Amino acid sequence: MPNPIHPNKQAAKKVDKKDDKPFFKTVADNRRARHDYEIIDTLEAGISLVGTEVKAIRGGKANLADAFVKVEDGDLYLYNCHISPYDFGNRNNHEPLRKRRLLVHKKQILKLKSNMQEKGLALIPLKLYFKGHLVKVDLALAKGRKMYDKRENIAKKEVKRDLDRVTKARNNSN
Repeated sequence: MPNPIHPNKQAAKKVDKKDDKPFFKTVADNRRARHDYEIIDTLEAGISLVGTEVKAIRGGKANLADAFVKVEDGDLYLYNCHISPYDFGNRNNHEPLRKRRLLVHKKQILKLKSNMQEKGLALIPLKLYFKGHLVKVDLALAKGRKMYDKRENIAKKEVKRDLDRVTKARNNSN
């Protein structure tokens, strides 16, 4: 017998659903990496966590400042990512600086490993964020910058900022 309130159940499901777009919330950002490294390619990876780590990350207690990624035994591992212990956890709380496995396809790992060995590149985490209910890490295949490259980059940014100020002042005076 059809439901009198919702004669077409599929239509009712579409109405009840909100947007299909996943929810994004950035928890930790490695801003220093963009200064110290020239980013060549980026990759999104999942991360294997325990329950208290997820709860601590939801509270915003994660830091990627000195974090890096290594390939070990055909898997990617995140090192030095500090996730503070969960405040309301018990004695089985997680260790803050433990290595964490990153969830990436084998073909991607092989490709990253070959790029790292041949070209002398590094894998650096850029962001730690929620995508829906999942925790994701934005990884960058990056090349280290020399000191003179950093100075050159800063000089370019300052010139661009000055030009923007001048053009804004001219536009406002007209």
